[in-house]
Amino acid sequence: MSTTRKSYPSDVTDSEWEFLLPYLTLMREDAPQREHSLRELFNAIRYVAKTGCQWRYLPHDFPPWSAAYQQARRWMQAGVFETIAHDLRIIERILKERDEQPTAVILDARTLQSTPESGARAGFDGAKKKKGSKAHIAVDTLGNLLAVTISAANEQERGYVKELAEKVQQVTGGTVELAYVDQGYTGASAAEQAATESIELEVVKHHEARQGFILLPRRWVVERTLGWLGRFRRLARDYERLATTLTGWHWLAFLGLLTNRLLN
Repeated sequence: MSTTRKSYPSDVTDSEWEFLLPYLTLMREDAPQREHSLRELFNAIRYVAKTGCQWRYLPHDFPPWSAAYQQARRWMQAGVFETIAHDLRIIERILKERDEQPTAVILDARTLQSTPESGARAGFDGAKKKKGSKAHIAVDTLGNLLAVTISAANEQERGYVKELAEKVQQVTGGTVELAYVDQGYTGASAAEQAATESIELEVVKHHEARQGFILLPRRWVVERTLGWLGRFRRLARDYERLATTLTGWHWLAFLGLLTNRLLN
């Protein structure tokens, strides 16, 4: 492959690559299995995340699509993108003079329209009138991603409080005491699930009936994060056969947001 290929907006910058390389190197650069540039493989994967193109339609000036796909699978299975995102999250909190780990989080979920690839996992979300998968997420009060779990869209948000709470406490070292949620998390069951991880749920409600979007205290932070993630075309719908792969794309997308803010 030519070393003077066309550049794309999704390409990693020199400053980003200097930080990312130690995390992404799962084998030596001179290993006999290393046929393609690690940086070019990462650029190819970022291109897929941002544009949403099919693997086989990856531009030919990147490494072969099969090599990029296989490397993406390796990184996702190793949890590399999630690890980098957590480290950058801590760095951002320190730069903003916050404690390294949060004491409060916000929970929410987003429904993604299914495709033939994800159809086996799909469920019908009656509230959104959409068949697909639901991404349940937790973020800190800066909007940084802490945890992701995937379910069928017909599953209720309150049913995944415990799983999210467990993941949040694991990555923060058990520092979280409070979780802000919307009215989809009301009920004793959700509160009890959170309590098993020493987290109190606080439901942020609308105080009066209004039409259209209303900016709610605390709640807007997670809505902003979901909006950020929705700008990555690979997350516009659920194109993945495996829930673990869809989770991995969420971490890669958020990693791109963090590197752009902190490393450029």
